Amino acid sequence: MKLQTLKYAVDGRIARVTLNRPDRLNAIDDRMPGEIRRAVEAANEDDRVHVIVLSGAGRAFCAGYDLKVFAEKKGRRNAVIQAMPWDPMKDYRVMRRWTDDFFSLWRSYKPVICKVHGYAVAGGSDIALCADLVVMAENARIGYMPARVWGCPTTAMWVYRIGAEKAKRMLLTGDTIDGKTAKAWGLVHDAVPAKKLDAAVDALAARMAGVPKNQLMMQKLMINQAYDNMGLANTQMIATLFDGITRHSPEGLWFKQYAEAHGFHEAVRWRDSGRPIPEGGQAS
Repeated sequence: MKLQTLKYAVDGRIARVTLNRPDRLNAIDDRMPGEIRRAVEAANEDDRVHVIVLSGAGRAFCAGYDLKVFAEKKGRRNAVIQAMPWDPMKDYRVMRRWTDDFFSLWRSYKPVICKVHGYAVAGGSDIALCADLVVMAENARIGYMPARVWGCPTTAMWVYRIGAEKAKRMLLTGDTIDGKTAKAWGLVHDAVPAKKLDAAVDALAARMAGVPKNQLMMQKLMINQAYDNMGLANTQMIATLFDGITRHSPEGLWFKQYAEAHGFHEAVRWRDSGRPIPEGGQAS
């Protein structure tokens, strides 16, 4: 495989997939989702592989979509922002494809462990929560800040992992939580000191890698079916449609224009500060 945003390697019975845009904190560009799917497909087709470990190079797992590319440049129309009036189905086709790319982790016949250090935020949390098991550094942060403006988590895994009340606590504020809290809430499998993160993930992967591939596949399919029965696919369809709406609502267009005028980081500073988002797209 020729990969531009990932590294892929097989180590015994373990396939290691590493997000590899460290200079951008592994932010998601328009190539990364499809490359994640390709890596997962390669691991599933490789008879040596029993378990997949997903991680990020550099200082973080993933800081979300590379919105500096998508939001900041003046007048730029791209995959996630259209001229008005916008076509919601065109937007849906793009975002649903990326959602399905991320969800290849969940649909993988071989189990996926996600190792989180630094940040797994915004779209990065979408990716992490598609894994079967997530192990975080205690000081790492996870959350979906674009819930405040310009985003809706398309994989919709928050409610399925922590229930309605805690999912609302996260998505009605856009706050982040650390690894210790994520473990206490049941959002992730484990949280360990950052220095012990590699060892903890390797030990878990080695334990699972000793199980026959057919056993791993059957257990995963059986458990995933319960989520399918709860309506996961329909929830994702609604979430993906809503994500497109958030980027083309009056407030979403305000965020884009503010990023164009003042830079993406200033727009994010406003978004994450708790300062009220201007309603109707008019800044006070």
